[in-house]
Amino acid sequence: MSEGSPTKLGFICVQNAGRNQMSAAFAERERDRRGVNDGIDIITGGTDPADDVHEEVVKVMNEINIDISGQTPRKVSTEELESCDIVATMGCSTLKIDAEEIDIRDWALDDPDNKDLEQVRVIRDEIEGRVVALFDHVGTQTTV
Repeated sequence: MSEGSPTKLGFICVQNAGRNQMSAAFAERERDRRGVNDGIDIITGGTDPADDVHEEVVKVMNEINIDISGQTPRKVSTEELESCDIVATMGCSTLKIDAEEIDIRDWALDDPDNKDLEQVRVIRDEIEGRVVALFDHVGTQTTV
């Protein structure tokens, strides 16, 4: 993480329709809470994006007042991810990243697609905890 430039966090999944949409939303919230908007860039995408964010994911995020209904899954490029300082994969990524400087973390989370709302809430809460811990880690690595 280079001093003076924003720390780039990437959240990657195949469909970009569930886990990493929640991860990015929590990262945006955490960035705002900590007042580090100029110090953290957030990238999210998928290797084979779905058409829409999973309905059950939108519902459980709405329960905690985070609206991701306007989000659209998008393709992420290798170049985008290689520009990241930290990349969190959700346990399903097929994208290969060839950069030794990147801290790659596989969170190996269950896919919320077609799960009941209680199961999706458990996944959501696990993601929230991981994102907060990631921001705690980033805060010790750089002055943002």
